Amino acid sequence: MNRINALFAQKQKNILSIYFTAGFPQLESTVEVITELQNNGIDLIEIGIPFSDPMADGPTIQESGTIALRNGMSLGKLFGQLANIRASVHIPLIMMGYLNPIMQYGFENFCAKCKEVGVDGAIIPDLPFDDYISEYKAIADRYDIKIIMLITPETSEKRIRLIDENTDGFVYMVSSASTTGAQSSFNEQKQDYFHRINSMNLKNPRLIGFGISNKATLESAQANANGAIIGSKFVTLLKESASVKEAVAGLKKALEQ
Repeated sequence: MNRINALFAQKQKNILSIYFTAGFPQLESTVEVITELQNNGIDLIEIGIPFSDPMADGPTIQESGTIALRNGMSLGKLFGQLANIRASVHIPLIMMGYLNPIMQYGFENFCAKCKEVGVDGAIIPDLPFDDYISEYKAIADRYDIKIIMLITPETSEKRIRLIDENTDGFVYMVSSASTTGAQSSFNEQKQDYFHRINSMNLKNPRLIGFGISNKATLESAQANANGAIIGSKFVTLLKESASVKEAVAGLKKALEQ
C-alpha cells in the first residue's frame, strides 16, 4: 500500500504535514530536515522543488526557492540526496513543485525516479486537472505516485467532485485564493468554506494548508479536515534559526501558542 494511503488508514485526525524547500537553507540540508521532522512526530513531509517563477507562493517560500537555486539545487540533485532516504525514514514523502522543471526532467522519468527513491506522491499546483486526467494520470498510476490536487474557496462543487472521484491520496484544501503565507486566524468566510467542503462528504481525506502558523489556525484546520499543512512558518524558522534542530523546536513551540 502507498504510504500516503497507509497513513490515512491508520490515523484519521490531527495529521500534520510540513513543507520545506529542498536545498534551503543549505544545499545539503534536505535529508537532515526530513530526519529531524520525522524524529519530532511529523506525519507527512512535502519536499519543495525550487523554481524560478513560483506563482502560488508568497515571499517567504519564493525567497527560499531563490536561495536554494543559488545553492545549486536541481531536481536531479534532489533525487540524488534522497537515494538512501528509505534506510531511515518511514513516513510518507511528497514532492511539491511546478510543472516546468518536472517536464524538463520528463514526467515519466520523474515518476519512475520517485518510485525508485521512495517518494509517494506529488503536488503540482499549475498542472491543469483536465491535462492530468488526459495525459498524466495513467503514468502516475503506473508508478503508484499519488498526484494530489488543490481546491480553493473558488473551486466549483462539480470540479471538487471530479477531483475527488479521480484522485487517490488526499485533497489539498487551500484556505484562501491568495498566495502562501502565515496568518494569525481564519475568518468567518474561510470557516464557511471549510464547513461547505465538510458537508460534501468526499471520499478522500483532506488537509488544509496556506496560512497555518499558530495554535489557533492549526486547531481550526484540524477541526475541519483530517489535518493541516504548514509551510511558510517552518521555512521562516529555518531561515532564522541557527540549526535545523532549533527550527523544528521553534515550530513545535509556535504551534502551542
